[in-house]
Amino acid sequence: MGFILDGLDTESYDRNYSDKDLLKRIVDYFRPYTKEMLLVGFLLLLNSATSTASPILIARGIDMVAQHPTLNMIVLLAVGVLLLNIVAWIANYIRRMASARIIGDVVLKVREDVFAATVKHDLSFYDEHSSGRIVSRVTSDTQDFSAVVTLVTDLISQVLLVAILVVWLFTINVWLTLLLIGITPIAAGIALSFRRIARRVTQQSRRVTATINAQIQESISGIVVAKSFRQERAIYTTFAENNRQSYRIGLKRDITMNSIFPVMGMASGLGTALVLYASGLATRSGVSPGNWYLFMQAVGFFWWPVINIASFWSQFQDGLSAAERVFALIDAEPKVVQTAAEPVDAITGHIEFRNLRFSYTGNETVLPDFSLDIAPRETVALVGHTGAGKSSIARLVTRFYEFQDGRLLIDGRDIRTLDLAQYRRHIGLVPQEPFLFSGTVRDNIRYGLPEATDAQVLAAAQRISHGDWIADLPNGLDTDVGERGANLSMGQRQLVALARVLLKAPSILVLDEATASVDPFTEAQIQEGLETLMRDRTAIVIAHRLSTIKHADRIIVMDHGRIIEEGTHAHLMAQGGHYAALYNTYFRHQSPDYTPPVDA
Repeated sequence: MGFILDGLDTESYDRNYSDKDLLKRIVDYFRPYTKEMLLVGFLLLLNSATSTASPILIARGIDMVAQHPTLNMIVLLAVGVLLLNIVAWIANYIRRMASARIIGDVVLKVREDVFAATVKHDLSFYDEHSSGRIVSRVTSDTQDFSAVVTLVTDLISQVLLVAILVVWLFTINVWLTLLLIGITPIAAGIALSFRRIARRVTQQSRRVTATINAQIQESISGIVVAKSFRQERAIYTTFAENNRQSYRIGLKRDITMNSIFPVMGMASGLGTALVLYASGLATRSGVSPGNWYLFMQAVGFFWWPVINIASFWSQFQDGLSAAERVFALIDAEPKVVQTAAEPVDAITGHIEFRNLRFSYTGNETVLPDFSLDIAPRETVALVGHTGAGKSSIARLVTRFYEFQDGRLLIDGRDIRTLDLAQYRRHIGLVPQEPFLFSGTVRDNIRYGLPEATDAQVLAAAQRISHGDWIADLPNGLDTDVGERGANLSMGQRQLVALARVLLKAPSILVLDEATASVDPFTEAQIQEGLETLMRDRTAIVIAHRLSTIKHADRIIVMDHGRIIEEGTHAHLMAQGGHYAALYNTYFRHQSPDYTPPVDA
């Protein structure tokens, strides 16, 4: 019924990073842009200097105009202020454009890294974690990661501004400046008190967003099933419940984050009142009106960057929370680990399982002590009840999962020592439900060998059932398959998948025969394509068709991860054991000589 939010559980690969560790990782991403960051720093300094120079010029101008009130003096003052503001605007504009470019490049690299880490994970990772939550980290969290950078550049700007203001304030009145500085830690302490709360609520907000994304993706992917069982209202109800919880957590987050500035504003207001009172007393001691104006202007300018700096860590938690989730996905430990990366130039197809033990979760052993020797170019059919371990053998050969004990040898070499990318070039996999990507039939056939020419693609397609199936496609190989192959029938998708593997010309074929119901003519085409595909290759077939089983060089009968019988069809039938019972129960009706029993 979809994902229902409860305790907002974290993923198993989530981890807690200290602020120091996160900042170090973030700085590493910005290291290639050192020159650009120095330019941004210079522009920040220029912008801060010109911004603070404006009130100083006005203050000095007030004193001068008060003494010599001439038109020229007023014009010069106005022009000077205008020029300072123009310089400040230009510096700020260039700085923001440069920052945007740097941030964009960094987010691009972060997103590339997190997606690269995601696609490298073995299938057990995707068995354990929903794709919707992973997508949320790759898209939303990487984008929010940029908030960290924006806040950092703003922080640098504010720190420079405060530093310049403090120097100027000291030139006006030392005691008033010390009073102002003495009040500042109080405001900072108030802001920092929000830090822990902000980190917690932002983490909750991101988790609930990821869960909603996962539920939406699941609902849309399964909309056909939902409609067929009239469960639209049920999936909407689930979404509505999740959405309401997202609203509550989001509201809590916004209230927390938006409370910072009002509280800080109240603290700064009290500080300003105190400084105003003290500075008013100072004017009675001979402080000029211009200096008094400058000091109060500076106090006004001073509090805003101080508030931003003090509230920085609370706001910063939003970006750090996103960074933490992104880095956790990047740092997630793979379960399939290669001990070496030996080159794999060619494979004859000799496969050996030696006392291999395998479990998906560690709770239940699928293959307790499995041994099997498959000769090069031998076709081995695996049969047995559901849960016997047939699919597990296929997944281990393709190196999608890690086994816990024993050895798996390919041409006498430990599979864990091979260069995985090179090894998989020699593996052809036809899953039970073939997946087609958006694009044309030609694109999908070429998927496993992108450098293949159109002529090679056509030749591969024509070798499957002599190419008769191509004429049934509206635009031949240029037919658009639609999302997940929706524009093609199941049989046509299977034929495309067979052509795709044939073009790749693998040495080892792993085939989970499709059980989908197709018309007899298409089934004959698929069977002919399978025979073409398995010719002169080592083939491991999870067999569902009698024709494949009978033509296999060897039939392996499995039960609870163990081999209980093996041999040819005729040999096993003669034994009258487990295979014979399976045959009579599940496969005999596929025989052309089979006559259904007549109901008495």
